[in-house]
Amino acid sequence: MSGLTRLRAVFHLPRTLRWRLFLILFAGLAAAHALSFAVLFAERSMSAKATMLTTLEYDVATSIALLDRLPAAERPQWLPMLARRNYRYELGSGQPGMPELSARATEIAETINAAAGSRFPVRVETIPGQREHLQAHVTLSDGSQVTIDILPQLMPLASWLPYVLALQLGLVLLFTWLAVRLAIRPLLRFAGAAEALEPGKTAGRLDESGPAEVAYAASAFNAMRDRIAHYLQERVQILAAISHDLQTPITRMKLRAEMAEDGPEKDKLTADLSEIERLVREGVAYARSAHGDVEKPARIDIGSFVASLAFDYQDTGKPVSYAGNLDAVVTTRPHALRRILTNLVDNALKFAGAAEIEIDRTAEGVVAIAVLDDGPGIPPDQLDAVLQPFYRLEQSRSRDTGGTGLGLAIAQQLAGAIGGKLTLSNRPQGGLRAEVRLG
Repeated sequence: MSGLTRLRAVFHLPRTLRWRLFLILFAGLAAAHALSFAVLFAERSMSAKATMLTTLEYDVATSIALLDRLPAAERPQWLPMLARRNYRYELGSGQPGMPELSARATEIAETINAAAGSRFPVRVETIPGQREHLQAHVTLSDGSQVTIDILPQLMPLASWLPYVLALQLGLVLLFTWLAVRLAIRPLLRFAGAAEALEPGKTAGRLDESGPAEVAYAASAFNAMRDRIAHYLQERVQILAAISHDLQTPITRMKLRAEMAEDGPEKDKLTADLSEIERLVREGVAYARSAHGDVEKPARIDIGSFVASLAFDYQDTGKPVSYAGNLDAVVTTRPHALRRILTNLVDNALKFAGAAEIEIDRTAEGVVAIAVLDDGPGIPPDQLDAVLQPFYRLEQSRSRDTGGTGLGLAIAQQLAGAIGGKLTLSNRPQGGLRAEVRLG
């Protein structure tokens, strides 16, 4: 792994757009803030240095001229008055130093030389130590030595400046977060609207107010949803029309088949016509299942509802048992729920010969209705595929085992239309578990 790859593996962008935008904006603003502070500090340093050198030049010229004119006996009493924060005057040769000078020391030496002029020889040296320390040795007219002891330093930073910088960074952080939140909010609204966009469900239209781009996107999304709803409605109408138009020729063909002589061919023709008729009915039922919300919701005793469904099967001699004693009232669409459970029970009876219905409440308080069987089950890699329309595990398309491939698809689509969820899983002891969770 190369160094660049390792660096990318350690310093990678967050997965969410919110945090990516936040980091990019905050990094840019923080860098601009740091650059502004650096430029301000550099300008302040240059200004302070220029002020120090100018003050040093005029002050040294005046002080040396004054000390040169004073009698030698009076010079010591003037030294405290001539001292400044960065430098002071001493009588004598001072401390031994080195002639090597830094860039700033060279500027100070040139300033002192210019201030002293040609009348007073000046020699500037560096005094060893951790802090920069200079001494300028000046020879007066009478030959006596005056030493200028210099400790160069800029004006200290104000004690309140770090707090101001911290406050500025805090404001940058706050307003960056607010800006990212305002920019991401329309995307979250679009994502929520896209998740709520399901066939057969009505949802409120997106608000088309706000910035021009957001309003245009919301208007386009609402128009797209209207077109999808229109196409779905057209699909139902087309299938209903096809079903209606096919019923007449199918009925005529059945009558003609009944009038034909008895024999194997007559039986095959009658079975084929019945299969065609059933396929048409199932196709229309699947198309209409996308609009499960046309039925008005009603409050039902879910335990009694499921028990009555099981008893109806038992009355016709079907081996359907019922387990569970849940006393709960739910608000749902009864006809759609009955169609879901009927399809699941019929599927269990077809492939296992018997079915068991269980009803219970999950730990989250959701009502769960499960249809169990002891059949062959479904391969794990096809549990999701069998919920798609016209998908059948039995590829022979036998009328006895294959069916139309729409029973589970209708149940799954109706479950979503009434606000529930259908899941399939294989039982450990064998067989299939089809569970419908309401709400």
